[in-house]
Amino acid sequence: MQWLKRGLVYHTDRDAPAGTVRAMVPTPLLINDHTIRIFLTICDADNVGRPYFVDVDALDPTRIVAKSTGPLMQTGAPGAFDERGIVAAQVLRNPDGTLLMYYSGFGRSDSVRYQIFMGLAQSFDDGQSFVRVQDSPILGPTPAESMFRCAPFVMPTEHGYQMWYTAGSTWEIVNGKEVPRYSLKYLESADGISWGSEGLACMSFGADEHGIGRPWITKTPERKYQIYYSIRRISLAAYRLGYAESDDGLHWNRMDDQLGLDVSPGSFDSDGMSYTALITAHNKTYCFYNGNGFGREGFAVAELTTP
Repeated sequence: MQWLKRGLVYHTDRDAPAGTVRAMVPTPLLINDHTIRIFLTICDADNVGRPYFVDVDALDPTRIVAKSTGPLMQTGAPGAFDERGIVAAQVLRNPDGTLLMYYSGFGRSDSVRYQIFMGLAQSFDDGQSFVRVQDSPILGPTPAESMFRCAPFVMPTEHGYQMWYTAGSTWEIVNGKEVPRYSLKYLESADGISWGSEGLACMSFGADEHGIGRPWITKTPERKYQIYYSIRRISLAAYRLGYAESDDGLHWNRMDDQLGLDVSPGSFDSDGMSYTALITAHNKTYCFYNGNGFGREGFAVAELTTP
């Protein structure tokens, strides 16, 4: 693949609320022929995230045309699984026009830095605001996935829903810092709310990796699955991007070197790239992503020029 980097779209020092430390995990949804709504998580000075949106021109996704006036929902009550932050991961439109937002909820922990489990919220006003479908996580802790069940990508099917998500139970020390260890899992559901207790492992680590996260799935006209994801390597302090293909969504052929999207020396994405999300509008495919510091300077877009 070949991509044309179009640069930063949303600048934390210009477009974000005062005190923002990062604008992360851009999550696009086509609102109409003219507008791509990008749901993103704004982290405040305490590094607590809340979802916002940014509307961009579908013909020129570097041009912001509107922004939400405040957070689309607030963090959970004290003791809730999402009291320390909400990270929007994917937004789906139901047949009735309502929106579903699958999100990662950050909670407190006495023994590790945090735990992350999956929540679900619904919007009745095209994403201007969201309310929780339930106060408890739709994917909570299990013996095999006790620390992380989060960062979902959900795909509707004829018979229900498929989900690829990040899961793990351990932390480890990498370069003197405590970091989570998590990999990619797969689940199915009849209603998109009730899921199994443990996912199927569907991608293994490379020798230098301790994290595979934020999956984003597309399909080719031949019905082949394509997955874009973020990779945390032991030898690096930041993410890089990965790509794989599959005939069934479970057995992946990793083709990271064929993605063609990597860091640019001297730029906002010189050290890291993460949290890719793709969308096609007016026969062009765009990839939104974060650069250094997990979105410290904002989020950017690249345009696919050669598949």
